[in-house]
Amino acid sequence: MAPTEKKKRGSVSEATKDEPSVAKDAKKKPEEEEELSEEDQKLKEELEMLVERLREPNTELYEPALESLKNIIRTSTSSMTAVPKPLKFLRPHYPALSELYPQWPAGRLQDLLADVLSVLGMTYSGEGKRDSLNYRLKTSFEDLGNWGHEYVRHLALEIGEEYGTRVEKEEASDDLLRLALQIVPFFLKHNAEADAIDLLLELEAIDQLPQFVDKNTFARVCLYMVSCVPLLAPPDDSAFLHTAYNIYLTHGRLTQALALAIRIDDEELIRSVFSATTDELVQKQLGFMLARQQYWFEVDNEEVQNCISNVSLAEHFMYLAKELNLLDPKVPEDIYKSHLENAQFGATGGILDSAKQNLAASFVNAFVNCGFGSDRLLVRGDEANSWIYKTKGKGMLSTTASLGSLFQWNFGDGLQQLDKYVYSSEEDIKAGALLGIGVVNSGVHDVADPALALLGEYLDSSSDAMRTSAIIGLGLSYAGSRRQDLADLLSPVVSNNELSMHLSSLAALSLGHIFVGSANGDVTSTILQTLLERDAIQLSDKWTRFMALGLGLLYMGKYEQTEEVIETIKAIEHPISRVIEVLVTICSYAGTGNVLQIQKLLQDCTLRPEAELSAKSEETEKETESAEGESADQDVEMEGVEETPSKNKLGESKKKKEEEEEKKSEEDSLFQGYSVLGIAAIAMGEEIGQDMVLRHFGHLMHYGDAHIRRAVPLAMGLVSASNPQMNVFDTLSRHSHDSDLEVAINAIFSMGVVGAGTNNARLAQLLRQLATYYSREPDSLFMVRIAQGLVHLGKGTLTISPFNTDRQILSRVSLAGLLTVCVSLLDPKFFILGSDHELLYYLTPAIRPRMLITLDESLNPVKVNVRVGQAVDVVGQAGKPKTITGWVTHSTPVLLGFGERAELEDDEYIPLAHSLEGIVILKKNEDRMDLDA
Repeated sequence: MAPTEKKKRGSVSEATKDEPSVAKDAKKKPEEEEELSEEDQKLKEELEMLVERLREPNTELYEPALESLKNIIRTSTSSMTAVPKPLKFLRPHYPALSELYPQWPAGRLQDLLADVLSVLGMTYSGEGKRDSLNYRLKTSFEDLGNWGHEYVRHLALEIGEEYGTRVEKEEASDDLLRLALQIVPFFLKHNAEADAIDLLLELEAIDQLPQFVDKNTFARVCLYMVSCVPLLAPPDDSAFLHTAYNIYLTHGRLTQALALAIRIDDEELIRSVFSATTDELVQKQLGFMLARQQYWFEVDNEEVQNCISNVSLAEHFMYLAKELNLLDPKVPEDIYKSHLENAQFGATGGILDSAKQNLAASFVNAFVNCGFGSDRLLVRGDEANSWIYKTKGKGMLSTTASLGSLFQWNFGDGLQQLDKYVYSSEEDIKAGALLGIGVVNSGVHDVADPALALLGEYLDSSSDAMRTSAIIGLGLSYAGSRRQDLADLLSPVVSNNELSMHLSSLAALSLGHIFVGSANGDVTSTILQTLLERDAIQLSDKWTRFMALGLGLLYMGKYEQTEEVIETIKAIEHPISRVIEVLVTICSYAGTGNVLQIQKLLQDCTLRPEAELSAKSEETEKETESAEGESADQDVEMEGVEETPSKNKLGESKKKKEEEEEKKSEEDSLFQGYSVLGIAAIAMGEEIGQDMVLRHFGHLMHYGDAHIRRAVPLAMGLVSASNPQMNVFDTLSRHSHDSDLEVAINAIFSMGVVGAGTNNARLAQLLRQLATYYSREPDSLFMVRIAQGLVHLGKGTLTISPFNTDRQILSRVSLAGLLTVCVSLLDPKFFILGSDHELLYYLTPAIRPRMLITLDESLNPVKVNVRVGQAVDVVGQAGKPKTITGWVTHSTPVLLGFGERAELEDDEYIPLAHSLEGIVILKKNEDRMDLDA
């Protein structure tokens, strides 16, 4: 091709490029106009003609023209898949019509015009204008639905924006609420429950909702409201719970109402639920629900009271064990499976037979056979006492107490077994029997009060071991009972300044468990007064953390009542005050998923008190050097002989100051470990929050100080208790080989917590490998054994997850037990791995069966087919979606894993509980049609 041709072609293309865009637009416009169909062109001309009529001086034409406009717009907006053509064609005329509005006299015509302008405002209103709302407020609020769903949604959006503006300016908003209350019924009628609730939430008027809810809409409305609670800030979360409770109670859904009353933690609301029915069977089902929360509640009916008191739990658990063929007791070796461990492990036989490993075997035996009432070491063993004597000192205490775990919930047989040890000549065995009495009574209560009768007399014992066991035992037995007589018994032990911090702190901790979540003023003032009166040396005692935790447990879930307490805590002039403040805060927000509190705690973890102290130490160093120079000069002038001694004294004082600063630095940053635990405690109530904090823990592990790193594995365990997710336990497995042995020990323990009661094969294998790896580290091996025992808790029938009833209810008693063990493990070598391993029994209140047992109307077990599958979130989904997926049909009783849900296979029976978990009473369905007939 010739260059000239190329050039010509190039010039043509350049010319095309350089064509003005105006010319292109000119070409396009007629084409666009031509695109209008005959029908559309006719509609456009008709609309323009109607607008023209409104501009004419003849007022008689206004009303027919406006009515015609309304009819055309309404017919086009009733189902909106795209922008309706009338709105599209009228948009250019909107400014002209807006100018007409103020020129017309007030009355019917102006209202009709405002109607039309309000709808057209959807297409024209700019940022912050809110024309649709402004014109709607000037006319009537009736028949809003006739303008179509999109218009009503747009109006709701503008109402929310306008309300926010008015609140800032402190202006009245009654008209907005009146309009909103017209929109809410429309939303509810058209399956837009979420929009209705969101609108009332924006206007802070959620209490207005119950009047619009009927039998067709209440279930979806309440499901959405309850699901929103973890995502709401106070006080909206509480308002949502109360509103949903009222709706459920009004519509006779008593078990759902009770679940919310328990979450609100209001005894009057719980009593209202019981009063709402005279059906004894329903009341018994409500009683079983309360028993799962270990909620102490009194009613007149003795049979209902037995259900609440949990007295039949041991019987039901044994029925489950029998049906699942799990009655044969296991020995620790069945769990360790030493033959699968590395052959080199055989060389460490000496360590295996040590008192510490025998103690570990006692705990493993207790965890594995928990609740089964038989084992081969202590109950069935021919020489039961000889096993106790294979441990030493306080090891005998924990071993004897393990009998309490073996007879968990069966206090009749358990007390009979422990009775012979109460009269032992060995102080530790006797103390262990007392602790065992506390353990065996945990979670059940009898009118005879055997625990109080047996343990109360030892509170004034001259033996510290006896007193300690009695105090811990009372805390475990009566956790959540809120009994005033126990406060009268234990408060003097807390406030007696002559007693050691060890005893006083454990008494405060027991009071925290007994009055968990009650915000009891008397107990609070007793603990605060003690903390204010104790001197700095006593407050620096490692046991003080449990007094702080006891105070925190009193306010579990009561974040709105902590302000005064936190102000009082600030008066304590000691670094422990920061720890107390953190513990009260994290307990008060536990399970709420409050993002602001999580952010605050993460910020606390980034503080570096050491940096401030190092700056101070540099200043003091300079002062010391100048003082040293001056004194040296003076010494030289007076007597040269004294020069060296004065320098030595200054050197010693400098060294002493550095040690003090280092100690103070450690005390100042101590609270950060508790902040890490707090992140887990708060986030555990909300799934997205859980995933988020697990990522944060990775960062804290990389960049945190030693005390933060020790807390991270515990926090990971706490947030995933009895939920063995692969990513969590693999991360913990990596941390179990950490260079800091305390981090490794806590990671090993958390592996046990994560897999507690699941028999997870992968975890069991990882722990066997760790047993080999740490075969020559007695402390680490001890913790590996504990973790192995937890993974096989109750032979796989138990759980320590604090959530139940479709993960809706957080059991405060369970969480209190888990938190106590985690706090003790912030310093594992001093407490659990030292001589205070009995603190592991604080897991007892968290242990419960993960079973579904169905009972008939006579409360006898009945076998029915149920589908068990992974729970599906159906919030906001249309129609009647399936609530489980990947289900398998079983015959009851069955075990429910984490995140699993059960449904009855057919309609032969009607369950009295809304959630098939725990103990469920079934009623024969009288309306069922017999298919065989």
